Amino acid sequence: MTATIENQKRAPAGPTANSSLERSTAYYRLKADVEDFYCHEADLLDERRFREWLDLLAEDTTYFMPIRRNVKFGQQAARENTRQGEGISWFDEDKWTLTKRVDQSLTGVHYAEEPLSRITHMVSNVQIKATRPQLDDARELDVTSRFLVYQNRVEYETYTFVGRRHDTLRLTDRGWKIDRREILLEQSILLAKNLTTFF
Repeated sequence: MTATIENQKRAPAGPTANSSLERSTAYYRLKADVEDFYCHEADLLDERRFREWLDLLAEDTTYFMPIRRNVKFGQQAARENTRQGEGISWFDEDKWTLTKRVDQSLTGVHYAEEPLSRITHMVSNVQIKATRPQLDDARELDVTSRFLVYQNRVEYETYTFVGRRHDTLRLTDRGWKIDRREILLEQSILLAKNLTTFF
């Protein structure tokens, strides 16, 4: 009887409805690593260590935030979000353009970031959706998460951004890097004066 109970404790849980990955010890160890990575990323952004944040991005990274549209019921999948490379979006960037945005913010003469904003990033609901080549030797991950970003600047300007992220993370000899990030902001009309923060 005791042996049966011990075997049940050690047996990995099956996949859940939102992922095909086994909820094994390896999964939770990897998930903890990813959550630590996101907490470190949030610290870098909140502490305005933007150049160190850039080091978390792969050289060929893509950073995309579509514009969300109000569409008729049943058309959400086809029309709610603008598509990368087609039309306009809030962000459709690579590492070079993100670096230029950082450079602009750090000049001290950026009209929307002088003085620099006070920002807090909160990340939650982290889930690993897929691993490649396999869970026990993952070199690339598909990860989803939710975010809440609070921004205060000058005296009375306060904005809150809430949304979801779909990331592809790649393991390198320097740790995890963001290979691709898609940001879904839960607004169809931008409720802030500008988008100078990073998500």
